[in-house]
Amino acid sequence: MQTICIIGGGAWGTALAQCALRAGRDVRLWAREEDVVRTIVERNENVRFLPGVVLEPGIHATGKMAEAVSGADAVLLVTPAQHLRTVAREAAPLTGSGAPLVICAKGIERESGKLMSDIVVEAAPDHPIAVLSGPTFAREVAGGLPTAVTLASTDEALGNALVTALGGNRFRPYYAGDVIGAQVGGAVKNVLAIAAGIAVGRGLGDNARAAIITRGFAEMTRLAVARGARAETLAGLSGLGDLLLTCTSDQSRNFSLGTRLGSGEPLAAILASREAISEGVTSAPAVSTLAEQLGVDMPIVRATSAVLHDGADIDETIGGLLARPFTSENPAR
Repeated sequence: MQTICIIGGGAWGTALAQCALRAGRDVRLWAREEDVVRTIVERNENVRFLPGVVLEPGIHATGKMAEAVSGADAVLLVTPAQHLRTVAREAAPLTGSGAPLVICAKGIERESGKLMSDIVVEAAPDHPIAVLSGPTFAREVAGGLPTAVTLASTDEALGNALVTALGGNRFRPYYAGDVIGAQVGGAVKNVLAIAAGIAVGRGLGDNARAAIITRGFAEMTRLAVARGARAETLAGLSGLGDLLLTCTSDQSRNFSLGTRLGSGEPLAAILASREAISEGVTSAPAVSTLAEQLGVDMPIVRATSAVLHDGADIDETIGGLLARPFTSENPAR
């Protein structure tokens, strides 16, 4: 796995390109935005999405999909979750037969309620898949700060090959065999981060945030297990690790959106002020619908989705959560 292609020139895609280059790989980065390609080529900087971060020389940035994926030994799909199906369909026919597609998007497809792996299998049935997920801020990864992630694949040999291809002493992937668990954690944590941000923005205190993280983790685990995952996966980097990071830092797009929403700013104004996507906004109704289909109770996710998309009043919604009947912390399964 010498030649690595990154599909997606946002902050995370650029950071992963930086990691692969540091690991000694030949790196191609496809970006839809012409200015992203130009500034990476001319200045070794992604001025739009990672301003101020100096990139290692040698990232081959291009706006031509065929040029990026042709002959690649592995392709990392680093696009917004709701665009993954379209991009996978475009990239797969241009990619060498059997080259693995590594899903680096976190979310659930809103229209279908499907996980990212389901989508890629449908769009590119001839390619093995893997999932890369975990507690990461792109700026820190690109800057070489220590980071650990989950690299999940049902094929252990493939998973370990990808770990070797991408890993280094500052970017440490850990292999896992639970592809479903790695994805559910990454999707649900974005919704819970918005909920935690709302609590902080509303001035409810750190106790409330801790309660949201902990009870939200229980919701996340219930959904993952119902979907076929192993509970222990959710206690790892792609579940609890990612949840803790994204619920406790203003660097998190989802948490900071929730904070502003809780402070009284309209959602439309917050979204209009941002270039980057907050995946939790779109994932909230998809996660809520999936939970309903599987018979899983997720009151925090459901309440967050209602605030984001159904016009629910924040204070009334919080009051409704606090008025729920008392129950066991660990109900019998």
